[in-house]
Amino acid sequence: MRQRWSANLAALIMGGLLLAGCASHENARQGPVALPETGYEVRSPVRFSPDDWPEALFADLYLPERPDPAPAVLLVHGGGWERRSREDMTWIAEELAARGFAVMNIDYRFAPEYTFPAQLHDLQVAMRWLREQATGYRIDPDAISAFGFSSGAHLVSLLALTSDPGNPLSEPHGGPGTRPVAVVAGGIPSDLRRFDSGRLIRQFLGGTEQEKPETYQLASPMAHVSPDAPPFFLFHGNLDMLVPPEQAEDFHNALLAKGVHSELYLMHLRGHITSFLTAGDAVEQATEFLVRFGGGSSHQP
Repeated sequence: MRQRWSANLAALIMGGLLLAGCASHENARQGPVALPETGYEVRSPVRFSPDDWPEALFADLYLPERPDPAPAVLLVHGGGWERRSREDMTWIAEELAARGFAVMNIDYRFAPEYTFPAQLHDLQVAMRWLREQATGYRIDPDAISAFGFSSGAHLVSLLALTSDPGNPLSEPHGGPGTRPVAVVAGGIPSDLRRFDSGRLIRQFLGGTEQEKPETYQLASPMAHVSPDAPPFFLFHGNLDMLVPPEQAEDFHNALLAKGVHSELYLMHLRGHITSFLTAGDAVEQATEFLVRFGGGSSHQP
């Protein structure tokens, strides 16, 4: 029995090592990036939603120990727009905070009780709150990025691409003040029109694509790509059956076609959940990306 257990453990360790080094990184910036380790404090729970908001929303706020105002990251969990919590992203929040980033790890309202664009409004309100509170928490208001996985990746991407005052999704809570300076999106469903009106998307958007074609387009980050988009870092499992890798690949190519800096970190032999559970290397690469593109007002990419 002990020999079998040891063999299984060895197989798991070997499998983890193989997965850790099995990825391709398209359009990666070359050269070393300094990632000094810092201490940090956590304040939780912090309410960021207004008093009259339909549901009270809270966040965990991570504040690094550094002498200058910190760059910040708005962190958004996945769960098909219907479940899970900010606790899923705790390990990523800790990684970023230990590298000198302030992190606001948020919850948001769920479908089917709340349909789109309620979730986007939650992110817009969170971003405005973070900017308004920046001075008190020693955060650089001009260096706030966004990081999300799965449905969270969808929401942070939409947040970044719809902040122009002319975009219908910028009203009444959005606008330029809600635009992140850089985006990390893992396992992103970038084009909701290509999912055959599956259950999660149906309840998120309040109907089928046949019933609500304009809503499906409006809710798809792919439909909002423009030359004004901020830099993107995408990571995705190449065996993802829930959100096919083409969702990230096509989005990556669309960004590049508009002259936007985009990096695609494709994780081999990973599905949707495993690409999150074994995302250590991806998060490390994403952190370097955030240092380059969201590292503070004095930073030059």
